[in-house]
Amino acid sequence: MSITKYDIRHGAYYDSVVLMQLQRGLVGLPGVIDAGVVMATPANRELLAANNLLPDSFTASPDDLLIVVKAEADSAASDAINQVDSLLARRRSSVSQDFRPRSLNAALKQLPESGWVLISVPGRYAAAVARDALELNQHVFLYSDNVSLEDEVALKQAAREKGLLVMGPDCGTAIINGVGLGFANRVRRGSIGLVGASGTGLQAVTTQIHNLGGGISHAIGTGGRDLKSEVGAITAHQALDLLSRDPQTKVIVLISKPPSPDVATKLLGAAQATGKPVVVDFIGYPPPARKLGNLHFATSLSEAAEIAIEIGRFAQRLETVEKSPVANLYLRGLFSGGTLAYEALLGLQATLSPIYSNAPITKSQLLTDPLKSKAHTIIDLGDEFFMVGRLHPMIDNDLRIRRLRQEAADPEVGLILLDVVLGEGAHSDPACELAPVIQDLIGDLELEVVVVVIGTENDPQELQSQIVRLKEAGAIVFRTVTEVVNYISLRFAQTVSNDYPPVNLEHLTQPLAAINVGLESFYESLVLQGAQAIHVDWRPPAGGNEKLASLLARMKK
Repeated sequence: MSITKYDIRHGAYYDSVVLMQLQRGLVGLPGVIDAGVVMATPANRELLAANNLLPDSFTASPDDLLIVVKAEADSAASDAINQVDSLLARRRSSVSQDFRPRSLNAALKQLPESGWVLISVPGRYAAAVARDALELNQHVFLYSDNVSLEDEVALKQAAREKGLLVMGPDCGTAIINGVGLGFANRVRRGSIGLVGASGTGLQAVTTQIHNLGGGISHAIGTGGRDLKSEVGAITAHQALDLLSRDPQTKVIVLISKPPSPDVATKLLGAAQATGKPVVVDFIGYPPPARKLGNLHFATSLSEAAEIAIEIGRFAQRLETVEKSPVANLYLRGLFSGGTLAYEALLGLQATLSPIYSNAPITKSQLLTDPLKSKAHTIIDLGDEFFMVGRLHPMIDNDLRIRRLRQEAADPEVGLILLDVVLGEGAHSDPACELAPVIQDLIGDLELEVVVVVIGTENDPQELQSQIVRLKEAGAIVFRTVTEVVNYISLRFAQTVSNDYPPVNLEHLTQPLAAINVGLESFYESLVLQGAQAIHVDWRPPAGGNEKLASLLARMKK
């Protein structure tokens, strides 16, 4: 026969590590069978009930601390409850500071060198603490989850306006100037910088880089929702810009679960604009190619580390195309080969948006009227829509020439892409018909024509003579779709304009000093790594009374 007793501490707050250790301490006492130490939220009550630890009747709010002890006898349960305060008093940090400020303002006076605030308080309070940190011009590492998407967007927009970073919410990992924040591994310093929307992903790649002999300059976490359309990868863009300006960082690794397509396109454009090699692993996102300019695509976290190590040995600045970028204009691709069109679309969708096709990869890319292009467009002219009563465009160039003139007449078009497929059964001399049209259009318009020629020197059309004729007409000729995609990606690469104050690079490279609000273990970790740190003795505003806290907040304004 067992007995259960409980104690309620109204408005009491302890971080989750302290509660875990208190629970373990209670379970270790003589005669105690089990114990539960939780904030009295509905979810925690359900967990207690599932373990037969929920008291029959009690009155507590979600902001109250509920301590439950199941023991072999009444005396053992009572003794355990009576030892709660002494167990809590024993829980002092091994690197405890003499004085613990109760607010960020007081902490900053104690550590004026601080540039970072680590926040791991319950989610319903986290946004307010983060806003206070930003008002004090501090970068924010926001470990807390259960922060609303609306609050995340507002915090990151406010931070961007001030040239500050908000890493998170739900950001578990970062490494700033050799100091790990949150859950980070001890890795050597080096020349590889990381941007990650996945904390465990950052850990996997940074440790693999270390194990392969490389080192980390910085690893900037963004939080898992940063690459959603609503957020727009604000932190990821800031991090890429920051690492692009960091002379210590020679190679950048970009890690995320599948981002929103529109966000991915803009972010890859920003990665191109860094001018440094960038290894991209969008987990679950089909790589458009192995390499696009300075972008190197990986299909796993371990491969991302391996590629970063390899290219880090001979990292160079991005090879630029000598011509000016094709600014504010569109691409039109006119293909006779359906698979070639698909491969081009697969590669170009990474850096061109929006892009449409009559043979789309995703539903959003569907060109509703194949006869009318819009934005960036890739057309498979061999599709059955065009084939009724007509020869295939590998044999008959008439349809493609007509469409070529149609696209060239559009003032928004800056580049037209064609394929020329040689071999048995194909047109006997396609360049003879296409080259004069290309020459006329290039001569009359500011237009660029790129051609990918598929064939061998043994084909009846004489490969080299086809290439020479097309080049003489002014076309730029490649032999593979991969080369074409790489070239066009560079041609359409835009210089990323930054309308907001850049994050000060010195904040990334100077010795880290930080204020910790929440999990005391994060503070301990900072101190043990040699960083200057202050731990705030944080308590929920107004003792957890949300109505009173809201009133106090309005009075503060």
